[in-house]
Amino acid sequence: MTHGSADNSYWQPIASKIVHLLLTLALAATPIPVPATTSSYAVYDRITHTIKGRDVHKPIRSASLVKILIAIEQLETRGDDPRIEPMLRVSDDYSASELWVENGWEQVVVRTAARLGLQDTRPPERRGMWGYTAVSAYDVVQTYRYLLERAKPEVRKTIMGHLKRAEKCASDGFDQSFGLPSATWRPAFKQGWSGFGDPVEPCVDTPRPRIAYDLDLKSPAMHTSGTCGFSVVAVLTLHPEGTSYAEAAKRVTRVTEEVTKYRC
Repeated sequence: MTHGSADNSYWQPIASKIVHLLLTLALAATPIPVPATTSSYAVYDRITHTIKGRDVHKPIRSASLVKILIAIEQLETRGDDPRIEPMLRVSDDYSASELWVENGWEQVVVRTAARLGLQDTRPPERRGMWGYTAVSAYDVVQTYRYLLERAKPEVRKTIMGHLKRAEKCASDGFDQSFGLPSATWRPAFKQGWSGFGDPVEPCVDTPRPRIAYDLDLKSPAMHTSGTCGFSVVAVLTLHPEGTSYAEAAKRVTRVTEEVTKYRC
């Protein structure tokens, strides 16, 4: 009995160490799950007047999609302005910031959301950060429907005209041809992105520096929205930190291809 007890006391610590080592090796061999892209989308059929999608009312920060609301507010209350063209065609941040301030900061969102009947759109908590406006895929689609169905002809022609002529290169050096312009034929489109730092390979020779508050974001956001064929489309996405712009662009384009299949 005495010898048996001594043997157990000798082997137990060793057995515990072996079990701990095996568990450590098993954990090390288990792959760490990569956070999935968060995406919501809405597609409105202008022929059947039906809307389909996923998480259509999920709030998500707008990035540059809010520039459409800035343009609507400017055109409907103060008239046309030469800064609307670069703001919509090349997603110019400087033009957006100036028009945002001149039209009342966060009141741009408050007024347009009420006028357009948007359900999920809210102004940013920090009034200077227009890119933090909360939108949903449903409300983005409703914004395009407002332009196509209810806005005054001059408002519709100005905004949709610029979106039909949106350029490949944005003013900050990013390639904005992901999503709708890559997945569909001749769309009118407005893109949004933030949280990617500076472009690795600038789309223009002398990219304009990004506004400082665009860099202060945690999860990279990338959105595509617009019209194609008889559809109005909004695809809004958030990506894990560290996702490259190119990788996010590929993901957005894949989702867009799926949701617009046989439509555009």
